[in-house]
Amino acid sequence: MATILVPLPDRDYDTTEVAVPWKLLRERGHRVVFATERGDVKPECDPRLLSGVLFGQLGAEEEPKRFYAEMIESEEIARPLSWSTIDVAAFDALLLPGGHAPGMRQYLGSEAVHALIADFWRTKRPVAAICHGVLPLARAKVLAGKKTTCLPKYMERTAYFLTAWKLGRYYRTYDAYVEDEVIASLASPDDFVRGPRVLTKRGTLDDDSPAMVVEDDNYVSARWPGDAYLFAKKLLARL
Repeated sequence: MATILVPLPDRDYDTTEVAVPWKLLRERGHRVVFATERGDVKPECDPRLLSGVLFGQLGAEEEPKRFYAEMIESEEIARPLSWSTIDVAAFDALLLPGGHAPGMRQYLGSEAVHALIADFWRTKRPVAAICHGVLPLARAKVLAGKKTTCLPKYMERTAYFLTAWKLGRYYRTYDAYVEDEVIASLASPDDFVRGPRVLTKRGTLDDDSPAMVVEDDNYVSARWPGDAYLFAKKLLARL
């Protein structure tokens, strides 16, 4: 059995990008340990993804929502660790989920998380990051020489343009696009893999055809919630 560390903000993480890996890892007998800034809050996902972002659309699919309902009642998420007290030697893998709502900045911009990432990266154990979860890797300055993907700019722009009239900057976590910041952290722009263009079709437990991940030795990255099942399977393969 492996023990996987999942740092989270207190609120606003992506439902699918946390609940799907949690479910698949647990079913294979692995232990998932959550951590928040202070360890005193039960972290909750972006509520818009449960109800539907706009007119009931753009939210999580039904199966990941069921997984989340199970996860949020689990003992692991009720008793998170604190980022500052983590001993990276106690973990076999690090999983960095994404999310775009304002609460994510607590985690994406945390120097404590960046330091934790840098320490774990040196162990050469598996690291998996999806969507905005690639940003703290870029900010920890560990991606040079690696192939990676992340939330593509066309996805971030499309979601923002479709919803800005109602939700303002809900889909713009930072002024810079995720893709631009990640590419700037790489040794070469050619190390960024955008993947085939997709906007709606998502991978499922039984169908990985719409999904894409990038694998580079101990590192696995993915673009968005539609890749979450394949992303989890690739991390499982490394465990």
